[in-house]
Amino acid sequence: MLKSMTLSLQKKAWLSVGSSAAVILLLSAPLFLSDFNLNLLAKFLAFAIVAIGLDLIWGYTGILSLGHGVFFGLGAYCMAMYLKLESTGGKLPDFMNWSGLSQLPAFWKPFQYAAFAIPAGIIVPMVVALILGYFTFRNRIRGVYFTILTQALVIITTTLFIGQQKFTGGTNGVTGFKTLFGFALKEPSTKVVLYLVTVAALVGVYLVCRYLVRSRTGKVLAAVRDAENRARFIGYDPVKYQLFVFSLSAGIAGLAGMLFVLHVGIISPTSMGIVPSIEIVLWVALGGRGTLIGAIIGAIAVNAAKSGLSSAFPDMWLFFMGALFVVVVVFMPKGIVGSLPQIIAWVRYKLRRTNVTTTQNLIEEAKS
Repeated sequence: MLKSMTLSLQKKAWLSVGSSAAVILLLSAPLFLSDFNLNLLAKFLAFAIVAIGLDLIWGYTGILSLGHGVFFGLGAYCMAMYLKLESTGGKLPDFMNWSGLSQLPAFWKPFQYAAFAIPAGIIVPMVVALILGYFTFRNRIRGVYFTILTQALVIITTTLFIGQQKFTGGTNGVTGFKTLFGFALKEPSTKVVLYLVTVAALVGVYLVCRYLVRSRTGKVLAAVRDAENRARFIGYDPVKYQLFVFSLSAGIAGLAGMLFVLHVGIISPTSMGIVPSIEIVLWVALGGRGTLIGAIIGAIAVNAAKSGLSSAFPDMWLFFMGALFVVVVVFMPKGIVGSLPQIIAWVRYKLRRTNVTTTQNLIEEAKS
C-alpha cells in the first residue's frame, strides 16, 4: 500500500515537472523559432485544442463524433467574418460584390463588433451541438448511429457553405484579412502575441478539462461511458451530462477554429469537411484516448510529421504517414501516452536483464 502511494506521488511529481517544462518551452519558442515556424507551431496548438475537446467526449464519455470539423469551422467563420469586415472598414466584402449583392446581409452586420463575434465563435457551435445532441441523446441514439449522424451534419454544413457563395465565399472561403483590433496581422510582433494567446488558451482549456474529468461530474461521465443504464438506474440522467459535455466540446472546437483563422488567414469549407473531422479522431487515437495530454501530443506530433514529411518527401509522404498510423495502431493500441506504462515496464525489464547478465559475467570472470 505504502509502495503504491509512493509510486503514485512520484508519478504526479514527474507529470507536474514535465508539464511545467513543456509550458516553459512553448512560451520561450518565439526566442528561437523563425516567424514561419512559430506560425506553424501556433497552428498545431490550435489543432491540439480541438483534439482536447474531442478527447473529452470520446475518451471520457464514449461519444465518438466525426463532425467536430463543423464546430471548428463555425468558430473559424465567426472570427473570419469579423476580420473581413474590419479589413474592409465595414463595407461589402469582395466576394459579395462579385455575387451581385448591393448591401451587407443582416446576419453579417453584428460581426462588425468583436464583442459579438468572439463570443459567437464559441456559442454558435455550442448551440448547434445542443440541438443535435438534444434530438439524438434523448432518443438514445448511440454508437455508430450517432457517428453517422455527425458525418451527415458535416455533409449538410459543407454543402450549405459551398452553395451559398454570396454569403460565405463558396469554395474559396473567406480570406484577405489585414488587421486585428487595428494591429497588422503580418507584423512579427502581432504574430508573437497571437502565438502566446494560443498557448494560454491551450493551457486554460487543458486545465479546465482536467479539473472536469477529475471532479464528480467526470466520474459520472465515466459511469455513463461504461454503464449508461446502470448510471440511469442509480438516479443520474445521462442525457443531461451528454448534452453538457458535447456542447462544451463543440465550444472548445469553436475556440480552436477562431485561433486557427488568426494564424492561417483563411477559412473555407474544406477545413470543416469529413477529412479534417477524421483527422481529429486520428490525433486523439494516436496520442492516447482518455488522457487529455495524449490529445495534445497526438495533434502536434502528427501535424509536425505531416509538415516535415511532405516537405522532405513530396511524392511519398502519404505512404510514410500511413505507415506511422499502422505502426501505432498495431503496436500501441492505447496510443502514445496510453502505452507509456507498458513501454516503461519493458525498458525496466530489459535493464534488469542487462544488469543481471553483466553481474553474472563479472562473477564468472572473477572465478576464472
